[in-house]
Amino acid sequence: MSEYVIEQPPVPTIPVEGTGATFPVRRVYCIGRNYAAHAVEMGHDPDREDPFFFQKNPNNLDSSGEFPYPDHSQDVHHEIELAVVLKSGGTNIKVEDALSHVWGYGVSLDMTRRDLQGEMKKAGRPWEIGKAFERSAPINALVPADKIGHPSEGRVELLVNDELRQEGDLNQMIWKVPEMISYLSDYFELAAGDVILAGTPSGVAAVKKGDTMVGKIEGVGELKVKVV
Repeated sequence: MSEYVIEQPPVPTIPVEGTGATFPVRRVYCIGRNYAAHAVEMGHDPDREDPFFFQKNPNNLDSSGEFPYPDHSQDVHHEIELAVVLKSGGTNIKVEDALSHVWGYGVSLDMTRRDLQGEMKKAGRPWEIGKAFERSAPINALVPADKIGHPSEGRVELLVNDELRQEGDLNQMIWKVPEMISYLSDYFELAAGDVILAGTPSGVAAVKKGDTMVGKIEGVGELKVKVV
């Protein structure tokens, strides 16, 4: 007899490049305004301030290569991000120890219903309706840090229908990956299976059905997604 009163929901997973294995996802943390130029384009001061995070749901991550245009929005934006996935965690992790908890990296998109997010901002309400909707985080197959190391610099770009929309470099992140992990661990108990989306450079803009998005992070990989 099952110990569960309903059928157990499937565990969200991300494929691992070149293998049949998958990475099981526990939580998804997203850092906001982590590139100065993006902070400016969103109407905020680019000076370094304490980082802030919001969450997506584990099953928002999607590796199908398709992004279904969501309902209740006419202004859905792309945000290309480095995905950092953890093999271990804890609390009060020191910056100098943080990378020892990283399993690997990927290329992801934080798709955003910008109009709904804007309404929530004006009302002082949470952002989930604009950020944590179904399949709102397309992601490519992960690559282990054992293979590529821990990238701290490298070109980040997003093209829509072969037109360059976003560009930047990992070295432009205001809060670096070890700092993000350390800061998060002061407020949450991190664990294996956690995913951190590390922020987006400037150039965020709307997509429409039929668009093809291609995101690239030097040394990490490429993500191709069709808006359907």
